[in-house]
Formats: sequence, C-alpha cells, structure tokens
Amino acid sequence: MTVVPTHSLELVESVAARQAALAGRIEARDSPDKPLDVLVQHLVTVALGSGFRESDLLAEVRATWAYRALTDDEWRWCLDFVRNGGGTLSAYPDYRRAMPDDDGVWRVPDARLARRHRMSVGTIVSDATMQVRYWTRGGSGGASLGTVEEGFIARLAPGDCFLFGGRLLELVRTQEMTAYVRRATGKRPAVPRWNGGKMPLSTELADAVVATLDAVQAGGLDPAATPELPLIQPLVALQMRWSALPTPDTLLAETLHSREGWHLFLYPFAGRSVHLGLGSLLAWRLGQKVPATFSVAVNDYGLELLASAPLNWEQWLPQVLAEERHRDLAADVMHSLTPANCRCVVSARSHAWRDWCSRAIRARPRVRGSCRPRRACSMKSFANTTRAIFCWGKPNARC
Repeated sequence: MTVVPTHSLELVESVAARQAALAGRIEARDSPDKPLDVLVQHLVTVALGSGFRESDLLAEVRATWAYRALTDDEWRWCLDFVRNGGGTLSAYPDYRRAMPDDDGVWRVPDARLARRHRMSVGTIVSDATMQVRYWTRGGSGGASLGTVEEGFIARLAPGDCFLFGGRLLELVRTQEMTAYVRRATGKRPAVPRWNGGKMPLSTELADAVVATLDAVQAGGLDPAATPELPLIQPLVALQMRWSALPTPDTLLAETLHSREGWHLFLYPFAGRSVHLGLGSLLAWRLGQKVPATFSVAVNDYGLELLASAPLNWEQWLPQVLAEERHRDLAADVMHSLTPANCRCVVSARSHAWRDWCSRAIRARPRVRGSCRPRRACSMKSFANTTRAIFCWGKPNARC
C-alpha cells in the first residue's frame, strides 16, 4: 500500500487501515441485485475492446455475485438495448451502440459513439452548482460573482455570511439555481467547502483510527511493523501535553475562548457527514436552553460549535447529552435542519449519535475515583485565550 499523506493524521489512518485489513475487519458492502444499467454500460465497454460473444460474456457475467440470478429474458433485454435502444428508443441512432458482426462478435460500429463512451468512462459528476449574484432592488440580480456548490448554500439561511472571492457576503435569498447576496461587514463568515473534500471516513476506519491512537498512547504498536510510528509519536505527545486523546470508551471535548467567541470542540471520529448532523443537532438542542447563536464547523475527526455569547460548556453539554434517553431523536433532527437540508437527513446515520452519546452520558469523568463531572485536565493559557479540556467515559478509562 502506497500512502501520500497531506497531514500527520493521515499517517494514523494508514496504520489503522493496514491493521484493520490484516485483522480481517473489512467494510461490509451490500451487493446490488442485477443492476441492468451497469450491465448495459459494461456490454458497450467490452464491445469497444476486442468485442464479445453472447454465450461467453453471459457465462462471465453470471459468475459474479450481483448477476448470479440473471435470467435469459433480462440478458436479451440488455442486448436489445445496446443494439437499438430497446422498444422505446429504437428510433434514435445514438442508441445503436453495439451490434454483432458477421462472425457473431459484438462491436461498436460508430466511431463517434465509441469516442463519446470512452470520454465518459470514469466520469464522476460533482454536486450541482449555483450562480452567486448581487441582489438588486428590482430582484432581477446584478453582477455575477461566480458559482458555488449547492450543498454549501443549502446549509445557509438568509442573513448568514460567507467568504467568496475575498469578499464578505450576506445571503439574501435563493431562487432556482441562483444565490442572491449583498456585501456585509462585521460578521463571522462561513468558508465554502467543495466536493473534493467531502468523502467521509467510514465507520470501520474511524473506529480503527481511534483504536490506533489509543495503542500509540499505550505503547502497544510494534515499531518494526509500524514504520509510521516515529512520525506519529510527536503528534500524540503534543496532544497529550496540551490536552488528551480520544479513546474507544471516551468522548473528548475541548473548549476555547477567543475573540471570535466561545468554542467547543468534540471528537467523535464518526466521519464528516455524521458530524454535520451531530453539530446541527447539538446546536439546536443547546439553543432551546441558552439564548445564543451557534456556528458549526466539521471535519472527519470532530466538530466545532462556536457560541457568540458567553457559554459554560462544562455545565450545558452534559445536560444536553444526558437528555438523549428522553428526547425524540427524529423530531429533533428535523427541527435542527433548514428546509433545504431536510432531503439529506437520513444520510447522517442518526444511530451514530446514540452510539457516542451513550458513552458520553455515563456521567463519569475520566479521573478515577470521582463521581461528578468536573474539569479533568489542567488549564492552558494561549495568548489571552483559555483552553479547558474535559472528558467523559468509563471510570477507569484512559483519555
């Protein structure tokens, strides 16, 4: 396995992935059942190469798990589709993509169709983009500033600010595929994120990363089998000196007061998509108790909540987590999202909230022998800011 890391934590990911693979902890994947659209594309791709004979390719296709129960009628339908578009598209020449020659070998006879198919192989369609335009009094829109991904705009509400092209802009409204904005001053902006950075950690890999960090802390990794260890140890030592490490049994929380506001950092290690849902949910639940405005930022390792007003995170976070047993999770998730985001609520894997919430609300600090939540690590002062570290988990857990 060759790894080209862009930061130190990706070295931890590489160790975790290798150890999980050696231990046989492979991510489960449900195979689709006879996806005929994929099979049709495969027929054209094979026909573009050396071609295929019907009986030979049918035997090869049926040897795969997804097409093990492919019937003769379904096979014939796929052949008819690539030959003349089936019964619906037979009048269109563009759908006559492959046909047998005199020797019974299926090939693509049209060079134009062959070139188009080759250019489309491997294409990944990005998120839809929206035009960003200045708002005018007439509502028709002013100068165009560029485009931004729809997924980013969907997270904003009218009045929210974001940075775009070096300008601080305020969202006025969205209409069709256009976001109308105006200049803003003095507000904390969001920063657009793009599709290339959205692929989240899987559940299995995230769990393996936390286990690897725990093993590094405990000295449980074999240096001979872990060439990345000399590069990982300084990062772990620095984190332990300043704060603590998350473990499989504990949830690490860090607080920081800066000129931007009162920060809370949580490290569930559940992946970017889950953290986005968790951050919105926590912000909504806290907002029912404390009159404050929250900003949410996420990555694959954790999430940040930023409060604009003073907030005692040590007081309120355990209360919010402890209420999980008495709350309607589905209703709270729906309330925490904007209408534009409601269509993707299911993808946030709500069961992950219960998983890490259940281990966080045991109401046991990481310091042994204590029975009340309290600050468990020392206070650090960095340039007039205060960083407090506290962690909940099992009474005998290391953190």
